[in-house]
Amino acid sequence: MPHVTFIHGIMNKPPADQLLQIWLRSLAGNDGLDLDGEGVTYSMVYWADVLYEKPQDTGAMNESLGSEASPEKSEEDESWRVGLEGREKEIVDRLAARLRFDAAAPQGDDEYEPRQADIGAEFERIPLPWFIKRRVMKALLKDVHHYLFNSEFSPRDGETYRVLDEIRKRFVRAVTEGNEIEQSKPDPGKHVVVSHSMGTVIAYDCLKRVPDCPEVNSLMTIGSPLGLDEVQDLLQPEWTRENGFPSERVLSSWVNVYDKLDPVAGFDPNLSNDYRQAGVEVVDDINEQNEGKWRHNISKYLSKPRLRDALENMVF
Repeated sequence: MPHVTFIHGIMNKPPADQLLQIWLRSLAGNDGLDLDGEGVTYSMVYWADVLYEKPQDTGAMNESLGSEASPEKSEEDESWRVGLEGREKEIVDRLAARLRFDAAAPQGDDEYEPRQADIGAEFERIPLPWFIKRRVMKALLKDVHHYLFNSEFSPRDGETYRVLDEIRKRFVRAVTEGNEIEQSKPDPGKHVVVSHSMGTVIAYDCLKRVPDCPEVNSLMTIGSPLGLDEVQDLLQPEWTRENGFPSERVLSSWVNVYDKLDPVAGFDPNLSNDYRQAGVEVVDDINEQNEGKWRHNISKYLSKPRLRDALENMVF
């Protein structure tokens, strides 16, 4: 039987065991894909503790079961940007300009929320209150930087990590253990990686750029920022547009699921043209439009029929 390795995305998360159960319930709900019922084994690559002091309360905005975005109006700390130099500063500044979280709120109103009929400018097309968009984009900038530049970070007293090194180690270990679980079964099946948000960057980086990362059968990316030019720049030289598909360690398919109004994926949601295999577009881009304001919510994505059908086909 198959095995699925999950990896979560940006911002803080509930404790690992609770987060995994949220994903499983979201996937199985309303006659969905019940991995336990189908005999599929699974695991979660949990890395929020590398960047956050303590786990988030369950039911918080970005992983809650169907709840709307309701984060506190606190701002992400940007002190880490002080003192950046050279290429590191140039790429971070470019990405910050692209994400546009420094833009002033329309009419000075932080609660401003664009109506669908008024969607126009790049940053305004996502129908979220301004303070939520700003916080999410700052979190994305920090996570991308800390991971791809392998920053040294201390989330709590007595613990310091090299972010990329630590998270790569966790991902490789989880995939290795998943393969071992498969090989121990009487009837081994496929191994699929299902990644969300910043987790898609981590999964891609490991499957494309880490020599000791084991092979898997398929990759699913959900709400991914891999379409951003600045992210792609940091994945070079292994990434190229003509040969960006991670064929070294992904033996079969890559399915990419997005919502055009997802604030993380929406800048460039289609990945097939940027991650070709020998010049051929092979990534299957699937548009799943979620409901409500917080379109990046993994629970909403996992409840969608096209995503479930695609994952079922990958697993079985």
